[in-house]
Amino acid sequence: MIVGIPKEIKTNENRVSLVPAGVGALVSAGHTVIVEAGAGLGSGFSDALYQAAGAQLAKDADAVWAAAELIVKVKEPIEPEWPRIKSGQVIFTYFHFAASEQLVRAHTGSGAVCIAYETVELPSGELPLLTPMSEVAGRMAVQEGAKYLEKLYGGRGVLLSGVPGVQPAKVLVLGGGVVGANAARIAAGMGATVVILDTSLARLRYLGDVMPANVQPVFSDRHTLLKHIANADLVIGAVLVHGAKAPHLVSRADLKTMHKGAVIVDVSIDQGGCVETMHPTTHENPTFIVDGIVHYGVANMPGGVPLTATLALTNATLPYVLQLANKGCKQALKENAALLKGLNIMDGKVTHQKVAEAFGMAYHDAAGLLAALK
Repeated sequence: MIVGIPKEIKTNENRVSLVPAGVGALVSAGHTVIVEAGAGLGSGFSDALYQAAGAQLAKDADAVWAAAELIVKVKEPIEPEWPRIKSGQVIFTYFHFAASEQLVRAHTGSGAVCIAYETVELPSGELPLLTPMSEVAGRMAVQEGAKYLEKLYGGRGVLLSGVPGVQPAKVLVLGGGVVGANAARIAAGMGATVVILDTSLARLRYLGDVMPANVQPVFSDRHTLLKHIANADLVIGAVLVHGAKAPHLVSRADLKTMHKGAVIVDVSIDQGGCVETMHPTTHENPTFIVDGIVHYGVANMPGGVPLTATLALTNATLPYVLQLANKGCKQALKENAALLKGLNIMDGKVTHQKVAEAFGMAYHDAAGLLAALK
């Protein structure tokens, strides 16, 4: 199979979908890998390293998209890339379709097979391809939140750890999943007082067992959220509904109860965000202020630490890329139930129920559609 690795063109997206070692594994398995020149530079991987691993270099993105049967990316194809997509081409990347109807309609219209990293799901419920970037984003959320609490950036002027004789910052984490747990652990390690809100008692019990003493897992309801948000210096949105748009837990009216200069980092912005007043931002212009509250909504946070993020991503995605290349897309989907759950669009049809529901579109069962195709 011909596998294409285009350069990411989303603003300040410095990750690349495969490291040279991953390319080497595909080439050793008998596949052709075409890498766009300069695709790995943002993550510290030169063209020479890809060539040494057996990749063919393409001078531009058009050449990669035209030749490849399987496109492996980091972020969803954005509008300038849509005309390059070929009918029947397999695209394997983070799509987050539920956040954009325009993105869904562009890909149903393209005839491409769209497999989303974020909805590949193991029988245990684990999301193996979302987890590594959630770990990175959760840890970064505290790092960025601590920075924007500085007065220079519009924050309250609070040091997350406090100092002897002065209380540490109060951090509220909305959601106790992978993002939330990683954010809480880093915030606690920096000395902050942390509250994690979640609606799963089983998850709260687990977090209570494994978290440091300065992390308090609390059952989430509207009254409790309002109580804690009013005292928080830093709020981290870590809400995830698998494949669906994130619910708005924080309204604009809620901002008026918060301290002026408090910071909200909404990691769930990829799925539409859990804060009503949040909109996607970039690493170049990461924040804006509404009602005195600093909003951070960077939609590709791990792109800020591309070397770490690219290595973590390839560790997780390469086994699935090899399956798609070795067996062909249809056979790999038939044999791997976890990968099949990653199928969001095929033959112009939406095959993920939450995506279809988000925009009132027809839903088609993935397994049934796959069985009907010759």
